[in-house]
Amino acid sequence: METSLLIPFEEIRNILKEILLKQGFINEHADSIATIFTESNRDGYPSHGINRFPLFIRGIRRGYIKTDQVAVPLQTFGALERWDGQLGAGMLNARICMQKAVSLASGYGIGCVALRNTNHWMRGGTYGWQAVDANFGAICWTNTTPNMPPWGGRKAHTGNNPLVIAIHGPDDIPLVLDMSLSQYSYGKLDTYKRAGERLPFPGGLDEQGNMLYDPANILRTGQLLPIGLWKGSALSLILDLMAALLSSGQTSLHIGRQSHEYGLSQVFIAFDLPRLISDEVRNQLIHEVVEYYKASGTDVRFPGEQTLARREKAMREGIAVDPGYWEEILQLSGR
Repeated sequence: METSLLIPFEEIRNILKEILLKQGFINEHADSIATIFTESNRDGYPSHGINRFPLFIRGIRRGYIKTDQVAVPLQTFGALERWDGQLGAGMLNARICMQKAVSLASGYGIGCVALRNTNHWMRGGTYGWQAVDANFGAICWTNTTPNMPPWGGRKAHTGNNPLVIAIHGPDDIPLVLDMSLSQYSYGKLDTYKRAGERLPFPGGLDEQGNMLYDPANILRTGQLLPIGLWKGSALSLILDLMAALLSSGQTSLHIGRQSHEYGLSQVFIAFDLPRLISDEVRNQLIHEVVEYYKASGTDVRFPGEQTLARREKAMREGIAVDPGYWEEILQLSGR
């Protein structure tokens, strides 16, 4: 197992931005994308950060990601709007649409943007933190290409459609849930595989339906295990359909008929929590519930608890980067 490199935030962002400018992004967009990738590693999510950057560049070169397009509004239904991503960079489109959902919520108390024809948003938690930083609550999700068998099946006929739920709480309790609907995302499986590590919990099935802990075998079989078994499988189906219906976009079924994953459907919902409940009441309620939750045992963590600590450490000591992926990035930059 290779030791991670520790690289300053600005060095990583500047190199990524340099590569993105060469691909045709304008300065503002290149800066935003480079920042999002770097922040994902900073917060401890390399599987959807720098590790995915070479794949992102390949998507541009193959024409699935348009460097000169971003999401545009199509229709308005009061607090709900429908947007078209125009196959622009997924993280740019997602950030724009979450900001619009927040703007709608400022007027209505709740705002929803349904986005079609977009690309992979990378780390979904980015947009939960975006809402929290603006003092809003949020729910957002995306569909994917079919990459997970429904419970009871053997063929990948549903997506591991990531779901994010975020609540702006007291400063010491940021609540940001960010999860795929498979026990482990493909990116996380690849991280364990490259590290030569066994999964701590079963993550997939072999051809006979036996539980697997070996990430390489799971990636080989493509039999990802849904969270909650049949419950995660059902949730995947419902989220996929809801995203496609609200956005008038593609389902996982239709995305899977393409040669690559693009043209996704996503939903961004924001809640103006301070308008609905006072900070004092909200903070007291969250403190009470989280303290009760954690009192169950010493190893209990609430979603988002460790992110701020990892963030602070990375900014102080350097961001951990896989040497193999960093070498690919340096090659892309021409260094």
